[in-house]
Amino acid sequence: MTGVAGARAARRLETLLTHEHGLWAAGIERIAGVDEAGVGPLAGPVVAAAVIFGRGSGLLGVDDSKKLTPERRVALALAIRENALAFAVAIVEPDEIDRLNVYHASLAAMRRAVDGLSVRPQHVLVDARRIPGCDLPQEAIIKGDAHCHAIAAASILAKTTRDALMRRYEDEFPGYGFGEHKGYCTQAHRDAIRRLGPCAIHRRSFTLLPAPKLWEEPL
Repeated sequence: MTGVAGARAARRLETLLTHEHGLWAAGIERIAGVDEAGVGPLAGPVVAAAVIFGRGSGLLGVDDSKKLTPERRVALALAIRENALAFAVAIVEPDEIDRLNVYHASLAAMRRAVDGLSVRPQHVLVDARRIPGCDLPQEAIIKGDAHCHAIAAASILAKTTRDALMRRYEDEFPGYGFGEHKGYCTQAHRDAIRRLGPCAIHRRSFTLLPAPKLWEEPL
């Protein structure tokens, strides 16, 4: 990446690293960013990721996963795995989502992702919430995936992991279109549920809710 695009990417990286720079300056080196994917869909798991980069380091191109093309997300996910000091991914399956409710399932996934890190963080930055049961200092950052490098990196890992799982379910449960809509409440998905009924990865607590406008469309 060179020229104007490279300079723009470098400026964006420095902006995203603002929270990390403040913590690094205070002597806190191991900072984990945490985010999840899959709260809104009617089917499939919730996936959370936690990522730690080394002091003073970041990755050009990392941004809110919703702003990136699928191809760019996949390339960045590989680069994150290769360059991060540590990362971990946690998955909560639909039966546990139904048992806990999706909000608490997403918190459980994030806690498990932090617990799964091979390097213990000194501080945790979380997208828009705090993680119960996490005994580490933590900070909730509103729209953190758009404003914090570590959280944005976690959002990319969570999103790409979940998308890959849903593409796999396309073959296991044909006819629902999981590879296309990733379990979100699109018209095609609603039509498939009416035609075929729910399958094993549908969230039973979701499929009977009649208000599709409550659920976000896939990105």
